[in-house]
Amino acid sequence: MKINFSLTPVALLVGALALLPTYSNAALPLQVDGQEMPSLAPMLEHVTPAVVSITVAGTHEVKQGQDPFKFFFGQRRGQQAQERPFRGLGSGVIIDAKKGYIVTNNHVIDDADEILVNLKDGRQFEAKKIGSDAQSDIALLQISAEDLKEIKISNSDDLRVGDFAVAIGSPFGLGQTVTSGIVSALGRSGLNIEQLEDFIQTDAAINSGNSGGALVNLRGELIGINTAILGPSGGNVGIGFAIPSSMMHNLVEQIIEHGEVRRGVLGITGNSINAELAKAMDLDINQGGFVSQVAPESAAEEAGIKAGDIIVEVNGRTVRSFNELRGKIGSIGAGKTVQIALIRDGDKKEVEVTLKAAPDANIAAANLHPMLKGAKLSSNTKGTGVVVSDVAENSPAAAVGLTQGDIIAGVNRVRVDNLAALRDALEDIKGVVALNVMRGNTELYLMMR
Repeated sequence: MKINFSLTPVALLVGALALLPTYSNAALPLQVDGQEMPSLAPMLEHVTPAVVSITVAGTHEVKQGQDPFKFFFGQRRGQQAQERPFRGLGSGVIIDAKKGYIVTNNHVIDDADEILVNLKDGRQFEAKKIGSDAQSDIALLQISAEDLKEIKISNSDDLRVGDFAVAIGSPFGLGQTVTSGIVSALGRSGLNIEQLEDFIQTDAAINSGNSGGALVNLRGELIGINTAILGPSGGNVGIGFAIPSSMMHNLVEQIIEHGEVRRGVLGITGNSINAELAKAMDLDINQGGFVSQVAPESAAEEAGIKAGDIIVEVNGRTVRSFNELRGKIGSIGAGKTVQIALIRDGDKKEVEVTLKAAPDANIAAANLHPMLKGAKLSSNTKGTGVVVSDVAENSPAAAVGLTQGDIIAGVNRVRVDNLAALRDALEDIKGVVALNVMRGNTELYLMMR
């Protein structure tokens, strides 16, 4: 195909729209001097009701240096923690209209005591936090509302650099705003924005308040959750990052099913391949995840992965760095099977790996019931029930009588197998709650209201 590089941006956009499958509402009605002009308005009219504005309020801990005068009078210099109120703004995306599920960033709602969701039609609802994952910066909320609009989730694994992208959110509290651009890069990692990174990079303008909003393609399908920008003084310079929709979808499914993210791990350590490492190891490849060590009894060892292997693909998708490998694996749940392509002694091999659970999965119990505040919970990997992994002193959970190591086995004589079941059991109870707790070989009931 011959490409005419003299085409104007408008002509290029007309061509791009012409290549799309027919969209029921995506006609191009605007005419200027008898000529049809391209417009994203029909698609946006369909999609924007599924993007919400989020307002949060709460308190968080602020550490400040002590007054230097106090230091000279015999007190040790150090940091003091103070609770300070805060208010914040962000965005979110409705992914399930019937159940009222909304995805946003964890940093938007972290530490919030009150979460209010504002719809495009002006309605406002108080939201409940279903679960979150700080490592990937994803959170799932739920509201009870009628006539919601949801957004269709696209497979972000099919994205290509150069695809058009549209960002929707509420920057600076201005109200819903739309910006457009392209997918500038894929698989961005090593930015130290999150612990697990596999970002879509876009030049569609993303600003403060856009966090948690939608990045969509020209079909109006969700391809990412807008998360961060790279720019001086927090201003947009055309480098924004979004969590891929496929990564988000994997994490949200785990939160819905288990009440937490049951992260899968390979059980390896390593480095990214670069020219220096490739030369030192006499390698014929310059990208991928170099395996420097395999943990005993890990998923990787059981699958036959060895130190010195170079992982180049996960489920058929190219891996360019070890950080990108961590991001892809980290969003796949424990117990899931993945196909790994690797290079060993110059030959490409494929192995099937069943991921094992990360050892430190737990959630803040205040998300389930106010009287559980101060406790951290995790599903029991050695059986049924929910393990109380930690209880803060002088907390509501401690006042109820919970202690570290307790196993919550039931609620009001209803058996609880995992965190999702505990959340469901607590959801509809308005009065007294009787927690059936196993403490060593002793069974007891703890009451909370």
